[in-house]
Amino acid sequence: MSFHVLIAGGGIGGLCLAQGLRRNGISCALYEATPGIGRAGYRLHMNAAGGGALQQCLPANLFELYMQTSRKNPRRETFTMIDHLGDELGARPHIGPPNDAERPHTAVNRRTLRQIMCAGLGDVLHFGHTVTGYELDGERVRLGFAGGSSAEGDVLVAADGINSVIRGLRLPEVVVRDTGMRGMYSIAPVDEDLLAELPPPLLDGFVLATGPGGTTFSFGLFDPRRPLDEAVADLAPGVELDPVGTYFMVNFSARLPDAELFASDQRRLHEEMRSAVRDWAPAIRELVDRVDPASIVPNSLRHLEPAEPWAPSRVTLLGDAVHAMPPTFGAGANSALRDAAVLATELGHAARGEKDLLTAIGDFEANMRAEVFPILRASADPRAFDHDYLPDDIPVVRR
Repeated sequence: MSFHVLIAGGGIGGLCLAQGLRRNGISCALYEATPGIGRAGYRLHMNAAGGGALQQCLPANLFELYMQTSRKNPRRETFTMIDHLGDELGARPHIGPPNDAERPHTAVNRRTLRQIMCAGLGDVLHFGHTVTGYELDGERVRLGFAGGSSAEGDVLVAADGINSVIRGLRLPEVVVRDTGMRGMYSIAPVDEDLLAELPPPLLDGFVLATGPGGTTFSFGLFDPRRPLDEAVADLAPGVELDPVGTYFMVNFSARLPDAELFASDQRRLHEEMRSAVRDWAPAIRELVDRVDPASIVPNSLRHLEPAEPWAPSRVTLLGDAVHAMPPTFGAGANSALRDAAVLATELGHAARGEKDLLTAIGDFEANMRAEVFPILRASADPRAFDHDYLPDDIPVVRR
């Protein structure tokens, strides 16, 4: 069976799906609103679910490029809680399937991963296309864009994030929940001298730090296994990756009113961060001092409520478009990649005549509801910030 898939959204889920469809010999086109690969977000925690999806969808050399440009093995791959002096309060394993002992999936630089996943897609990628809606016409789907242009295909996949226009039409009853929490994402370049001074728990997988008055930071180290230019030269000559050195992702839970948070310039926001760690351990103060003001991005923490089961159609959804979740378990990116791999596999079954197309889409959606929605619920649970909380129905990574 021959069919053409339209993908709305060029984040990691949409790009992984495009690679997986290509690998299954399925025609596709991806439409992204931005003019190119943006710099939204920095470090992404990876586990065996996300890494396995990349291995399933990417060509072998691009998967190896992902592995070699991901973070070195940390001392412990855990979610760790510390106080403002760097003393450990508790730790828990990450959720997800068992990881490889020798070369586990650890963390990646988001932009690097997206650049890797763009490689080889050529005319599949269409940037600068803002989706405005879609229409179903029998067995065809028409995707509309700002300016009046459109594209037609046999299947439409919404991979366009928490603000998905397509979800608003396909599942209008889904609630976007604003937690009221606000923060700032940023990065702080670091060197060996500062790394040697930091409290050891900060070098673990991902760290939540609390200080006087309830001030909260989260930290995540990114130190690539290999220099990016060397890895590209060996594995994928011609692939363009921006240079990335060793850095910490530094997230600050801000307490500024929205009007001030989203209107303040980045240097003002950096001063807020520095003021918040005034009484913290000297090395942590130095780490926050080193934050690049130009990297600071204010954000609001929102998530979706799980949708009730729906009947399959030629329009489906993946990633944040259907299960955007808080970052408390580091599972959002991995779940989006997992979605992409499962959907590519199911559409492959349909393309080979092993399943009816709607059956394949319905099987993907049922699998996603069974496997990912429990993670969404657990991530939104108020106990998710407790170091000893692990949901009973979700596997954890243990090393």
